[in-house]
Amino acid sequence: MSGILLLLAQSVVYFTVMAALFRGRSVLGLGAFFCALGVMHFLETYLAAVFFIELPFGLISPGSTVLFSGKLAIILLFYIREDAEAVRQPIYGLLIGNFLMVALVAMLRLSGPPVSLPGYNPDLALIDQMGLLMVWGTTLLFIDAIALILIYERLRGLLARSLVVRAWLSLAIILTFDQVAFFVGLHWVTGTPWSALFGGWIAKMGAAVVYAACIGIYLAVFERKAEETAPQPLADIFHKLTYRHKYEVLLGATSRDALTGALTRERFTALAPAMLAQAIDSGRPCSLLMIDADHFEQINDSLGHIAGDAVLRRIVETIRGHIRADDRLFRYGGEEFVILAPDLAATAARMTAERIRQAVAEALADAGAPAPTISVGVATAPDEGRGLEVLLRPADSRLYEAKRLGRNRVVAGPALDDARATMS
Repeated sequence: MSGILLLLAQSVVYFTVMAALFRGRSVLGLGAFFCALGVMHFLETYLAAVFFIELPFGLISPGSTVLFSGKLAIILLFYIREDAEAVRQPIYGLLIGNFLMVALVAMLRLSGPPVSLPGYNPDLALIDQMGLLMVWGTTLLFIDAIALILIYERLRGLLARSLVVRAWLSLAIILTFDQVAFFVGLHWVTGTPWSALFGGWIAKMGAAVVYAACIGIYLAVFERKAEETAPQPLADIFHKLTYRHKYEVLLGATSRDALTGALTRERFTALAPAMLAQAIDSGRPCSLLMIDADHFEQINDSLGHIAGDAVLRRIVETIRGHIRADDRLFRYGGEEFVILAPDLAATAARMTAERIRQAVAEALADAGAPAPTISVGVATAPDEGRGLEVLLRPADSRLYEAKRLGRNRVVAGPALDDARATMS
């Protein structure tokens, strides 16, 4: 019984300190939290390999049960209160830092034995064993952290109102996987007895309960007013966790139209097929909005090209204020723009297009006579096509239909008469 109380006390102390650092992130910054999260990894691995206590159900390692399980719980708490792009920072920091430590130790070992000191003989065999376990443990930590977040999000559909239960199930699943995977490496390297496999699993299931309860208490007491981040498709979360999302954003930033700041047509050609395919492959809709500035030649002729350029910039600024972070805005031609909006169904796309149309009309009401407006054609995959060229055709056709009907309107399909939003 005393051993169980010891593990419970350690778990509470660990979570309390780490949660306090996380709570103080607005004052201390995240640096203190990140350093505390990463500094104990060597100790975790060392204790998991050599330090066990005997409990009625088997051998238990505090390093694995308390420290490693607690680290995963803290990473999950970080994700719940922040987002995937924030939590990937400690995940990658731990991966790179731990591999760097192993590489530096390996360089020392390959350079030759250390100088003998009186009364002390370094345990080089233990150092070699720890190096192997650090590599294996660090790899598992990286996999565990990403899989933990994905499983937690997957459970939202089943347990939308039970955050603590979601956290517990997510931790239990990942800690089960980790216990088996790490024990295989531990047994191969050190010969740890099989009784540690079952005993460690029982202890980790208890740790999952304790840490899930700690997460719930922390959120209820200290951040009860903060809303949980909105659910996102698993593919999007995975891309953010693996930096694919950031890569696409940075790549797009290097290819922006100098006048308006929208992405160029070249970027549309490069990015749009992959965005569309990704949405369709994951079973989600993707809408394309084709936008054209009405009577733009007349604006240039009556007010001049400088005024016309200002109109285009204001149109883009207004559109950006009415699209989501994951939507992409491209300058397709002179006064023609395209929005590609993943995870936006046909009805929502039409409503978004109408909001944009109204916002542009209001924003540019003072920009000349007649006031600049836009016309919009909308098409949605996969219902209207699964390829980019196939989707562009109905969007372009509806844009010209909007022009023919008098401009300053949205036309969406497939039934034009039912989908038109007339001039307000």
